[in-house]
Parts: sequence; C-alpha cells; structure tokens
Amino acid sequence: QTSFPPFILSIIVGEILRLNEDPTVHGVALHLSENAYSNKILNAVKPEKDVDGVSDVNLGRLVRGDTYNCSISPTASAVMELLEKLDGKKVLLVGTCGPLEASLQCLLQRKGAMTMSCQWKTQQLQSKVNIFLCQIIRSHSATLQCILSKLMKLSPTPTCTAFLYSAIWIWLNIHIVLHFIFPFRMNFKQANKISSLSEIFSNLKGKSTVTIGLVQALTAHLNVNSFACLRQPSQGPTFGVKGGAAGGGYAQVIPMEEFNLHLTGDIHAITAANNLLAAAVDARILHESTQSDKALYNRLVPVVNGVREFSSIQLARLKRLGINKTDPGTLTADEISKFVRLDIDPSTITWQRVLDTNDRFLRKITIGQANTEKGFFRQAQFDIAVASEIMAILALTTSLADMKERLGKMVVANDKNGQPVTAEDLGVTGALAVLMKDAIKPTLMQTLEGTPVFVHAGPFANIAHGNSSVLADKIALKLVGEGGFVVTEAGFGADIGMEKFFNIKCRTSGLVPSVVVLVATVRALKMHGGGPNVTAGAPLKKEYTEENLQLVADGCCNLQKQIQIAQLFGVPVVVALNVFKTDSHAEVDLVCEIAKQSGAFDAVPCNHWSAGGRGAVELAQAVRKAASQENSFKYLYNLELPIIEKIRIIAQKVYGAEDIELSPVAQSQISRYSKQGFGNLPICMAKTHLSLSHQPERKGVPTGFILPISDVRASIGAGFIYPLVGTMSTMPGLPTRPCFYDIDLDPDTEQVKGLF
Repeated sequence: QTSFPPFILSIIVGEILRLNEDPTVHGVALHLSENAYSNKILNAVKPEKDVDGVSDVNLGRLVRGDTYNCSISPTASAVMELLEKLDGKKVLLVGTCGPLEASLQCLLQRKGAMTMSCQWKTQQLQSKVNIFLCQIIRSHSATLQCILSKLMKLSPTPTCTAFLYSAIWIWLNIHIVLHFIFPFRMNFKQANKISSLSEIFSNLKGKSTVTIGLVQALTAHLNVNSFACLRQPSQGPTFGVKGGAAGGGYAQVIPMEEFNLHLTGDIHAITAANNLLAAAVDARILHESTQSDKALYNRLVPVVNGVREFSSIQLARLKRLGINKTDPGTLTADEISKFVRLDIDPSTITWQRVLDTNDRFLRKITIGQANTEKGFFRQAQFDIAVASEIMAILALTTSLADMKERLGKMVVANDKNGQPVTAEDLGVTGALAVLMKDAIKPTLMQTLEGTPVFVHAGPFANIAHGNSSVLADKIALKLVGEGGFVVTEAGFGADIGMEKFFNIKCRTSGLVPSVVVLVATVRALKMHGGGPNVTAGAPLKKEYTEENLQLVADGCCNLQKQIQIAQLFGVPVVVALNVFKTDSHAEVDLVCEIAKQSGAFDAVPCNHWSAGGRGAVELAQAVRKAASQENSFKYLYNLELPIIEKIRIIAQKVYGAEDIELSPVAQSQISRYSKQGFGNLPICMAKTHLSLSHQPERKGVPTGFILPISDVRASIGAGFIYPLVGTMSTMPGLPTRPCFYDIDLDPDTEQVKGLF
C-alpha cells in the first residue's frame, strides 16, 4: 500500500526498534513500496545497522564524503562497481527513488558525473530520455555519428530510444532468469512444445537466424514463453569460410563476438579430454611393449607409505575380468598378466587426436618419431574437435553420472583377441569426467530482443548427430512452463540433421517434437534447380540475385523431398522461407505455394534478419497452430534390426538410393560390432550435406544411385554406429581466402572487428 495508518506505522517502528536492540541481528534492510517510506521509519533504524544507508545520519555522512563511517546501499555500490571512468559523463537514473536515488546521485557526482532522474511512470519519460540522449550526442558527436551512420543503413532504421528500451528489456530478462528462476531449481510444469529446425542447404540458408527470429517473435511479439537452444560454434568454420553461428541482422545472439569465440569453453574441455585419452592409448602400448608383467604391476599398483592398494577404477577392471579380489598381494601371476596387459592392437585404434582448427595437413600424420619412443611409431590423424565422440556424448548426456558412464564405455581400439578396449580399461574415466565437469552446464545468453538462449555442445553435423544438447532442451522446457516453446537447432537438412535428431536424440531424451521448421531460401532452391556452382567467399552469380521462376520451380523438387522425409516421422512441417532482398515476390509466392501443395502444414516468408522478431510473427503463428495438431511421431526403424538393414532403410527411404554397397572393411566392421554386442544401436550416417546422395555435385533429388559405405565405426559411449558414406573427411581444410583475413582487434578498445 502507499501509506500506513498510525497504528500500523507504530507497529513497524516498534519492530525496527526491537531489532536495533537485538544483539543477534547485525543489520536491518527495509522492503516497502516506494510511497510507504517515511522519515519516521527510515530514521528508526540505527545507523550502524542501516544496511541500505537509508537514515539521515548515513546519507549525511555520504554527502559530506565520509564514506568510511557510513553505510552505503549495496545496490548503489554494485552500480558503481560496474561503472568505470565517469569524469564528465552524463548518467540517467530511471526508476530509482528515495535513499537509493540520493545515494546514487551522491556517489556518481563525487565521481565527476552529471545525473538526471525520472520514474518509470513519468509521462514525459520518452522526452526525458531523448533530452538525455541529445546531451550525450553533443558530448560524443564523433563516435555517435559513426554509429548512427551505420544504423541508418539498416532497414528498418531503429531509434536511439528504441535501443535504450531494448537494452533495458534484455537486462531485465536475463536478471530474472539468473536470479529468480535458477535458485529455485526450476520447479515448473514441463512444456510440451518443442520445435526442431533443419535446413535444406547450409551455405545459403540461415538456420540459426531463423531459430532466433522465431523465438523473438514468440516471446517479444506474441507474449509466449520461449527459449532457443543453439550449438557452440566451432573455431574451424568461424575462421574458415562459413563464419560464426550467432544469427545475423536483427535476429542474433548477443554478445555475438563472445558467442563465436569459445565463450562456453565446451570445445576446449572436449579437446583436453579427448587428447588425454589419445595420449593414454599410445603410452599404454609403449609401456606394455617395454616392461615385464611384474614391472607393469609394480608401477600400476605402487607401494605408497608401505601399502599397496587398488584404485576404485582398477577394482572395477578386476571385476570385469572376473577377478574378485581386493588385496593386491593375493593375485596370481596369470591374474596379474590379465590385469596389466590390455594388448591393444595398434592397427585397430580408432581414437584420434583433435584440434578445433581447420588444418588439412593433419588429416594423415605419423606419430612416435622421437628416439625416446623406441621405434613405436604409427600412422594416425587429427579430427576437428567437434567430431570427437566426447562432443557427441556431451550433447546426448542427461547428468554427470550418465556422462561419466558414457565416457567409460568409449571404445578406443580392439585388443589382439578382437575384444573392445575402453576408456574404463585405460583407467582414465574419472579424469575425463573431471575435465568435463563444467562443460556439462549450458551457457545462458540472449537474443537482441531479450529472449533467453542456451548455448551448449556442438557436435559435427556430418560425422555425429549434429544437434544441440538434450540437457539444454530439458532445462529450457522447465523454464518456459506449460504452453511455452523450446526451439532447438538440428543439423543440416531433413536427410541428415533431422533424421539423426529423431532416430538418435529423441530416443535418448524421450522428447518428441511438436513441429518441424524446415528452413529454405530461394537461392538454395535455385541451386537445386540447376543454378551455377557457388564458391564460398565469391560473389553470387546473377541467377541468384535476379528473378528466375523456372530455376525456383525446378529446385523445389528438393524442398518437396525434404518435406516428405519429415512426414516419414509423422510430425507436421512448417516451411520457413528465409527471404533475401534480391528475392522477388513472385519467387517467394511460388515457393510457399509449392511447399503447401507438397504437404507442408504451412509455408511462411520470414524477414527476421531485417525486422527482428516482428519479421517472423507469421512464422511463429504458423508454428503455434502446427504444434496444436495431432502428432503421430514414429521412428524410422526398429533398433533390433541388423546394422546392415538399418543402413539400407535410411539410404532408401531418406536419401532415395536404390541400394547400398559395403566395402570389405565396412562388412568386417559390421560383423565385429555385431559379435561384440553393439548391433542394437541407432545409426548415425556420416554423409555430405551438399546433396541427398553421396556426391556433393548432384543437386535436386538424385535417383537410381547406389550408396557406397566405405567404413563403419562405433561411438559406443555416445550410443550409435556411424557408417562413412563415400569419402568423408573429419578434418576440414582452410580455403585460399579464409575469414581470418577480415578479423582484427582494436588494441585500445579491445573491440573485435570483422567477425560474422
């Protein structure tokens, strides 16, 4: 209430006086409505117990500059801590009142700043903001002239006031999520709406941009709770050709630079864990090759302070070997030999070292060339870090315990008897879990319009399942509440990203999407219709920037096929046509018409890049309607089917292949995995994203082809078998002119330039 009757006032003052005299109470903080404060209440608090510095005594000391003998509001102190040099600056205080306002004004003025104040309900708030901004403009005309000249080139052109309101709104959103939702452990009813986004052809699409535009439209314009779940960008494409993955224009995650520059640290943790395991493999081979059983045993189970003990992970290995002993002194010579020797066959090692940089010269290397390695060299390779199985595990895990168990199950090689050797056998599981303990936590960010975003994991979309994390999805579903939406990003296309999302991620998480958002562009469809090749970094040919209805019509066969693939799983499809300024109205209308005729629930042109969430409102409305439809979700295949049959189903039903062809190596691996008990795992096809077939140059909807399977590998910890289609590289290379030519750092301002 705005004021208190005398008897209530006396009760409050009496309670304050009681707290003043209570030796167990060290401070008193008042929480009343702004109009309910009175001098009688404020000055009832003893100055030495005045937490917020509201009494006249403390305010007077502050005004006199006696900051060492007065209490200062923690809020005011926090504001001053966040602000740096203030000499000659102008500060507008919005929404502060009473003692807090007085404290802030005094502290700011003592720092040399000029202050203005107004309340949220002030009728002239906008004019006051504009006056304040004009003063800033006059003081910093050169800097702002540069900023405004850039803003004027955008469409629509934002006003400075709009940017101020947007900044305040973004801060409030994140403040609420961080400080009020997470501490209460998210005890909300889980939402039942989750949308999966896939794109037809990555180089010309904008899947991340659509993800961000959609959630901005849902939350900021339709007042529907929503959350975006994105992958952490890899340094490879960020500095290579593709650039970052923060979205673009008015539909992007901020701060964009930090988002693209190893903000979360997930990839660094994965690189460290992956390479620790790789080092353990080669070190174990060397030590077993150069030491007797007794010497190995004495080093693996050393005497410490006169006592020899097994570690917990060694006890687990003994149990797996059928040795039920806990005293190291009781093992027989045969048991010692079984315990100390993994007998890794170097020719079967599948665990590679990783690096988060496109480096083609690491695709095939020789390791162990130093004299200290005693001639134990072998051929090996580096993969890009996001292709590591540990990354796939991070994206699929549901808890620390689950992650630790998965890490232990990772198969690194076979022994000389053909049995799998795991990270658990090497004794490294606990160390891997320690390196990954922070990476398991999703990173909270925000869009330009204040919609929250989880950034977590980033598995390679070609070699792994390529989807954002299960943990991020589940936490986001709790946060948005019943009726809210979580928009989670899948990998390339319905043929790769979406198929893996359904058959792998949905099986792991138990979550079922309500709707698929399939991202398309006129430009990509023109390519599938027979348009000229596109070279990364080179200007687009005129076919892509001028109206050409025939090319669009011809390319829509690919869009039709993508819709049909989604329909195999029984989930409604909404096509989001990401509109470029060179697209004609006729081309846009043609794509939307064909998409709806092909079975899409709806097809919507989107202008979120130039208009933010406002440009994706129609898409958001379509997604809401589609999500309310009956969902007949089903998996593409039964896990109990043989590995070969599951591969064939994907090849024929999804890609449109006539059949598959297995190399001798692939046949041998399938036979080995089946004997080892891994035959009931889902399939994660490693295939080019540039075509429905295995040949990147074949656009549109290729038919009549035989899909070659060159090799078959297993990610047992992640929980899938991955066949390699044709020649798939797990280490990209740098182009002639990489993105890093345009990236720079201003040493004075530390501002990153040229990152996109």
